[in-house]
Amino acid sequence: MMKKKRKRGTSFGPCRSHGPEPATAPVPPPSPEPTRPAWTGMGLRAAPSSAAAASAAAAEAEQRHRPQLCPPPLPLLLLLLLSLGLLHAGDCQQPAQCRIQKCTTDFVSLTSHLNSAIDGFDSEFCKALRAYAGCTQRTSKACRGNLVYHSAVLGISDLMSQRNCSKDGPTSSTNPEVTHDPCNYHSHAGDREHREGDLNPPSYLFCGLFGDPHLRTFKDHFQTCKVEGAWPLIDNNYLSVQVTNVPVVPGSSATATNKITIIFKAHRECTDQKVYQAVTDDLPAAFVDGSTSGGDGDTKSLLIVERESGRYVEMRARYIGTTVFVRQLGRYLTLAIRMPEDLAMSYEESQDLQLCVNGCPLGERIDDGQGQVSAILGHSLPRTSLARAWPGHTLEAAHAQCHEKMPVKDIYFQSCVFDLLTTGDANFTAAAHSALEDVEALHPRKERWHIFPSSSRGAPCAGGHWPVRLGLTCLVFIVFL
Repeated sequence: MMKKKRKRGTSFGPCRSHGPEPATAPVPPPSPEPTRPAWTGMGLRAAPSSAAAASAAAAEAEQRHRPQLCPPPLPLLLLLLLSLGLLHAGDCQQPAQCRIQKCTTDFVSLTSHLNSAIDGFDSEFCKALRAYAGCTQRTSKACRGNLVYHSAVLGISDLMSQRNCSKDGPTSSTNPEVTHDPCNYHSHAGDREHREGDLNPPSYLFCGLFGDPHLRTFKDHFQTCKVEGAWPLIDNNYLSVQVTNVPVVPGSSATATNKITIIFKAHRECTDQKVYQAVTDDLPAAFVDGSTSGGDGDTKSLLIVERESGRYVEMRARYIGTTVFVRQLGRYLTLAIRMPEDLAMSYEESQDLQLCVNGCPLGERIDDGQGQVSAILGHSLPRTSLARAWPGHTLEAAHAQCHEKMPVKDIYFQSCVFDLLTTGDANFTAAAHSALEDVEALHPRKERWHIFPSSSRGAPCAGGHWPVRLGLTCLVFIVFL
């Protein structure tokens, strides 16, 4: 009778405790059997020897008597896995996200409306930089190894050094309601842009008057006018500027400014009405009431700053985003102003006589209608009906004298030549040079600083009423970022 073949494999068998094993009787070793060579015929495996069979039997017996360990119960296994999962739960969470892009976007939003030429730019820019730096610090742990993050940190450090920003101080907030200042035009203009979704910064206009006099309007038209007596340059709902011109040379139509009156109109809680008045040899650094500022608080909404005693003052009206320069050169005064376009054009129909807005009336102009005096274009001395050439001054001498201060032969250079030929007063050379400096300081668009006349009396150069053309020479202007 054949024995049932034992199923191979490992079986736990009955579970035993982990305590001391009870004593068992020793198993006698099997008796040895005589060995014989195994038959290795073709197609047959070698038969196992008696010794090999004995070893296999002994191993099986030992396995039967070896104590078996019970597998851990299922609830215990689940508890173990759960505890391990809780222990490393933090490792399975989503890692913190680097938010450098959000920091940069906020910084751009805070500074996109700022203009480096406007009053208060440095203060607002430093606030935005400190906010940017704080944002990068809060996300520094999540941004380790991020090249954009490290580049931003270096860029912030460089900008703070360039603008002399302190690390400690107020910061800008990305919430426009928090930073809203009703007496800071740039603040509430940016707030309005944010609400209305307008990405374009506010537009600014420039107007200047100097010399004989020469007028540059808000539209960048350039004119030489007579306008003897009192004339309004600006008269809108926020500001009034009036100039008084007197003849320069007897028998000539040319005049120059000897009095300037500026009225900053009352504006809600920002300032009471303030009046400034300058006349020849009296260029005060205060308003007519003796004050030097308007508005309450440490940050004044209106301020006068004396740059050169008796010669040069600046007025900065934060609440309307306006800056005014007044100078005295020789016996006469010059004026330059920058104002937001929306405010400059805020006036009633009855206020349309404004030289900065519409230029001089045709009957008051002494140029050819293109902003250039006929004498200069024709390379001849001024006609007697317009101005009488000053004895001892030739066109060549005037060109040489003006070229010393103004190497670029634009309309300011031509105005200098005209004034020298008309008056013989070298102070008009300084007036033309200072007027160009004021343009560079206040005009919002660098590519429009210089105005070049057409080479003939035909139509003005391409580009509208403000010709930007240089006959034989081409100039390339680099726009500021």
